[in-house]
Amino acid sequence: QVQLVESGGGLVQPGGSLRLSCTASGRTFSNFAMGWFQQAPGKEREFVAAINRNGGSTLYADSVKGRFTIPRDNAKNTVYLQMNSLKPEDTAVYYCAADRRISNGPPPQRIYEYDYWGQGTQVTISS
Repeated sequence: QVQLVESGGGLVQPGGSLRLSCTASGRTFSNFAMGWFQQAPGKEREFVAAINRNGGSTLYADSVKGRFTIPRDNAKNTVYLQMNSLKPEDTAVYYCAADRRISNGPPPQRIYEYDYWGQGTQVTISS
């Protein structure tokens, strides 16, 4: 079993930055591709960004390209979501997820491809 704990959410003004963290415990973090998803009120959960297990491949939703990055630190069992130039439409609960399949290919983007999920952290962009 893998436990994922997100942190770093909060209230930020438009144009500001936040860094979310997701720390994993219970299994070998370096084996997992990791992803971030967002869910706004009344909407379905959507893909934001993902990184493969060795950090060599990343994917981003079109809406966040050029503004968000997803670095990981395998020594700390942690993946981050660095969010810059934040917009009100980025307001959502952000979830991290882990894919337990061992692969060096591109990370997955679909919800059903992820096996473990965190509890989510609220991000609110408002003036």
